[in-house]
Amino acid sequence: MLFDSHAHIDDEKYTDDQAAVIERAVSNGISGIINVGTCMESSRQSIALSQKYAMVYAAVGIHPHDAKDARREDYEQLAAWTELDKVVAIGEIGLDYYYDFSPRETQEAVFVRQLDVARQCHKPVIIHDRDAHQDTLHILKHEGKGVQGVLHCFSGSLEMAREVIKLGFYVSLGGPVTFTNAAKLKEIACQVPLERLLVETDSPYLTPHPYRGKRNEPAHVRLVAECIAELRGMELAELARVTSDNVRRLFAIGIGSMM
Repeated sequence: MLFDSHAHIDDEKYTDDQAAVIERAVSNGISGIINVGTCMESSRQSIALSQKYAMVYAAVGIHPHDAKDARREDYEQLAAWTELDKVVAIGEIGLDYYYDFSPRETQEAVFVRQLDVARQCHKPVIIHDRDAHQDTLHILKHEGKGVQGVLHCFSGSLEMAREVIKLGFYVSLGGPVTFTNAAKLKEIACQVPLERLLVETDSPYLTPHPYRGKRNEPAHVRLVAECIAELRGMELAELARVTSDNVRRLFAIGIGSMM
């Protein structure tokens, strides 16, 4: 059974068929989904989804896009939410230098502050890193001590993957690893130690081949896993078992398949 370690099924793109999306995930052997918050409101929605569906778990956090809107009381609320049973992580947090929707200094300050929340609350983090590899790694090395987590939809180099693994982090791969021009990601998929690998969809974004360009959904994590299993020359069932065990270990959760 596979686990989608990163999705956003609270997105408005699922307004008309959210329940059907969950049902298709179950039908495709997906036993769990972590729905990841990107702002305070989507974090609330993630919690609501975790209460509605047994297979859904929640992460709460402020995405770098929304860092400019972060308030002092938000950090207190994030910490309070971590006391709920199905809130398993702080995320998604990090840096995005591609869009720069928030000033970089603000992104960095909010990132560091949320790492501290995670450390104090003994929760792992889910990290967004786009075109900010050097600064992300620097912050993790100097401000992430005592914190574990995952770099979601990893887009750095193999050398960076090895560095973050040394720091105790996991690497998660999504739809882009299935793209024909993704030579770097395919190499990473082969080289990352299995015990540090997660799979994800980042739904509704980054839809894997052959559905690229269409709305993504958790059921498609199977396509990601099939691609990685083929690249590594191993059975899908074994990859599913190991990556699901990794999710359990990192996020300290049990995986249920009942809705």
